[in-house]
Amino acid sequence: MRIIRGKYKTRVIHIAKNFRARPTTDFAKENLFNVLENWYNFEGLKVLDLFAGTGGIGFEFASRGCSEVYSVEKNIVHFKHISDLVKKLNIEEVTPVKSDVFAFLNACHTKFDIIFADPPYDLPTIPDIPQLIIDRDLLADKGTMIIEHPAHVDLTKIKYFSEKRVYGSVNFSIFEN
Repeated sequence: MRIIRGKYKTRVIHIAKNFRARPTTDFAKENLFNVLENWYNFEGLKVLDLFAGTGGIGFEFASRGCSEVYSVEKNIVHFKHISDLVKKLNIEEVTPVKSDVFAFLNACHTKFDIIFADPPYDLPTIPDIPQLIIDRDLLADKGTMIIEHPAHVDLTKIKYFSEKRVYGSVNFSIFEN
């Protein structure tokens, strides 16, 4: 896996064999960021990366100029991986947070310009994620929320839903405040 564009471009993120996360494919990530680059100047934006896994999405946001990226991950192996990469690659913009995503969202009082969530595809409560973010008012005005999910999950009826993008087997539902 690699960082595609920006100041950390071409840095490779190696993943250990015992890693259980399903990283967003480079193909899907590149296409998503091509869309987002048409919507945003990333400089100075505050980003929340939920179910951060490998940290790849958060690192991509930091590489493109976001000033604050919070990568929330509950799995200790994944959290340690992200923390180690932050130090190894000297990526100051990324703050790893070891927490259950739902506990984090329920305690959070910060608004974010972009919120990205890539929950496990077998998580039965995927629709609860965007609804909780909306209920907690965590999305900044004109902010964007992206939820990666399997094809059978329908998020189109949730407030702020804007569009769905599909890149191979990866589905992104996009919400705009």
